Amino acid sequence: MKHAADDPPTTAALESDRLARVALTWLTEPGNRSVFELVESHGAVDALALLRDGGAPGETLRETVAARLSAGDPLAVAAQAMERADRLGARLVTPADDEWPLPVADLRRLVLTGSTRRVDRETAPPICFWVRGGQPLAETLDRSVAMVGARAATEYGVHTSTELAYGLAERGWTVVSGGAFGIDAAAHRGALTAGGLTVSVLACGLDRPYPMGNAALFDRIADTGLLVSEWMPGADPLRPRFLIRNRVIAAATRGSVLVEAAARSGATQTMHRALAIARPVMVVPGPVTSVMSIGSHELLRQYPEARLVASTAHVLEEVGRIGVDLAPLVRGPTQVRDQLDDESTTVLEALPRRGVRGVDDVAARSGVAVRTALRKLALLEELGLVIQRDDGYALSPVTPTTAPGTPVDTTAARAHRGPPVPPAAGTAAVG
Repeated sequence: MKHAADDPPTTAALESDRLARVALTWLTEPGNRSVFELVESHGAVDALALLRDGGAPGETLRETVAARLSAGDPLAVAAQAMERADRLGARLVTPADDEWPLPVADLRRLVLTGSTRRVDRETAPPICFWVRGGQPLAETLDRSVAMVGARAATEYGVHTSTELAYGLAERGWTVVSGGAFGIDAAAHRGALTAGGLTVSVLACGLDRPYPMGNAALFDRIADTGLLVSEWMPGADPLRPRFLIRNRVIAAATRGSVLVEAAARSGATQTMHRALAIARPVMVVPGPVTSVMSIGSHELLRQYPEARLVASTAHVLEEVGRIGVDLAPLVRGPTQVRDQLDDESTTVLEALPRRGVRGVDDVAARSGVAVRTALRKLALLEELGLVIQRDDGYALSPVTPTTAPGTPVDTTAARAHRGPPVPPAAGTAAVG
């Protein structure tokens, strides 16, 4: 027998749910755990009714709701916000929509211990998002990396952030940040320059992006990427909202990169939230003489799970697919002598810095048999490390190098017999 509860929600029910979610974010700040749990257990419509009837759990929440109710009808405020969003070209996204980003549900387990601040308790998952831009939210965030850092960024920080964001966007990753001056803006611009996607998560209404000095940047982001906020249009960029917003940046992305942070920085709070939900946390090191590196370096010192990154390849190794996005080992140019066997190295070291030395003397100084010395000298001559004179051998005046990573096959020397033979013109060096 089919029950009514099994039927999909009607259009009217979905619309009521959406309005109730908007009203709830107006009555209380986003991230409120009690409100989120009420919505989870009762649904948004019944949760709103419960709060309006004075049934909020906890005295602080009841006082907050009562104060807001004295300013107006939450459903009427929500309806006005929806109309304002339509005029702005923005939309509301809820968990009922296909473009809802599922990873933000991990905020259920975000608990920041040791802090009594309200902003550190407002860590519950969002109940709705306002979105401006044509890209689908979930798909855009599926392969995304957060990049945050100091507003008062140095030239080093701006350059590094721009380069990393450009490299990530060039490889098909979305760059997520908060739109602030400094590192945030550099990250957004780097992604835009690469022709990639970038998302700015705001702590205010989409019609009041902050800071206003980045207004042109926000318009560019909305044209090709997304502007996202939990606060309805018209909401002010209040200081506590930035820390509440930061939990979304940490949870919606595959990992977070910190590029410059002072000792007391809101950017490090994003990293603490990412650590608390087991997201990859990456830190770009800076000069030890810079105050803008103190927060970054302390994060590396305090949390072993935080990884030092210095390139796009390093970031992709942390957030990419296992076995596919491994960063190559950093190597300097390979010198020919770096890959010599021990006996060849000993013979080479037995030659004087200036002048010539005979084979018998070389053998005695290197502690090898004369026959072995002859074979190794032949190899070294083929490699261009030594030259033969009438009365012995001397170091070559020019030290050859090979391309990075080019192996030198020193096993060929084992086949050498008899006196050294000068290599033919144009013969490739082998070992």
